[in-house]
Amino acid sequence: MSLLNEILTFNEEFVNEKKYEEFITTKFPDKKIVILTCMDTRLFELLPKAMNLKNGDVKIVKSAGAVINHPFGAIMRSIIVAVYELQADEIYIIGHHDCGMSAIESSVVLEKMKSRGIEEKTIDLLKYSGVNLEQWLYGFDDVTESVRHSVNMVKNHPLMDRAVPVHGLVIDPTTGKLDLVVNGNTDENR
Repeated sequence: MSLLNEILTFNEEFVNEKKYEEFITTKFPDKKIVILTCMDTRLFELLPKAMNLKNGDVKIVKSAGAVINHPFGAIMRSIIVAVYELQADEIYIIGHHDCGMSAIESSVVLEKMKSRGIEEKTIDLLKYSGVNLEQWLYGFDDVTESVRHSVNMVKNHPLMDRAVPVHGLVIDPTTGKLDLVVNGNTDENR
């Protein structure tokens, strides 16, 4: 069942009562930070609170597992735009413990696709065309190593400003405790 009508009804009240006024800010992040984190529901409010962030402070990009799979995909483009166009001068890659991407089994996801009507011939066509669906759907085994991987993808991107520090952290999705994985300020490879 869709929540669309409920959302639209609430939204009308939200706008009519001018509840939006407390959130008014600019498109430029006040703290000049862009964060790549996971789309996990537990982080929606916890992550900003655990980092003392409020509306307008940062740009937040989300992907499953906070993983950057492709150096020229939408995630990397968003980070680059944040740096060059939106005045972000620090990047934070924040994964989390107990991430669903650490338990993803590509074969199980493919079976779920088929059970929802995706035909085997579509999957075969993608495989024939060179798409490695198993690899594309694969998550990771270790969140710390996954964060390091994403940090390295950003830090070593040919279009990234080398002066921009890229930090890597892992958050506990229950307590909000942050563990430092990579300190981009002291990284000798910058």
